[in-house]
Amino acid sequence: MELTKPKKQKLYLYLKRQRRTQNPMIRLNKFLAQSGIGSRRFVEKYIKSGEVVVNGAPFTSPSHLVDPERDRVVFRGNPVEMQAYTSYIILNKPRGYLTTAKDEHGRKTVFALVNTPARVFPVGRLDRDSEGLLLLTNDGELSNRLIHPRYKIPKQYLVYLNARFPKELVKKFRQGIVIDQKVRVTGELRFPNPADSRICTVTITQGKNRQIRKMFAALGFRVRTLQRLAIGPIRLNKLKLGSWRYLSDREVLSLKELVGLADGNQK
Repeated sequence: MELTKPKKQKLYLYLKRQRRTQNPMIRLNKFLAQSGIGSRRFVEKYIKSGEVVVNGAPFTSPSHLVDPERDRVVFRGNPVEMQAYTSYIILNKPRGYLTTAKDEHGRKTVFALVNTPARVFPVGRLDRDSEGLLLLTNDGELSNRLIHPRYKIPKQYLVYLNARFPKELVKKFRQGIVIDQKVRVTGELRFPNPADSRICTVTITQGKNRQIRKMFAALGFRVRTLQRLAIGPIRLNKLKLGSWRYLSDREVLSLKELVGLADGNQK
């Protein structure tokens, strides 16, 4: 049956809306983050430095809109495509591994330990001398929120010090310690074994470079070993050193709820 003109017009508008819904224009930084290039914070640096080209022209604005289906995006000479699915991984990082994709000096990176077809990137960092829980994903928005100071995501660490820690200094962690000559950071310090104050757990919500080591150093102590036990609701538990696994759907949802990305609760 042939459609009347008004019905044809309604059908045209409906199909147009469907195309718009299925292929929405998105910001360039979000496109790159969801393509596994890196977190939102890092891809913005690449964009502003002129390393990203869209349809043959360099763009230095992270907010530039692109059509994932039609626009050709190139990063450092390589075409970029959004990944069809998202991956969420937990790794128990050993000491001696860097949390970068490549190292110009040929040192070991965490990607030598993770065997997955998806192109993922670390959520934040663990320094080379530290071990423990590291999250990896190609979900750029979730990664960006987990490391953003606004959300104050708690991270718990097990620390072994070079000497017994005086209990009268515990309050200094709560009140704040100045590191890097100008940055005041805080933490919650506890002792699992009251008889041995060389071993403690530290919970922080900031994420400054080598923050815990610097906090103890400011008080005259040296960190011998440092292991991250948890990020928000995700805990290392019995995952063996050097091993990894995919997060469960429930774990992914708990992280999204924490930063307001669960369905119907986006901030």
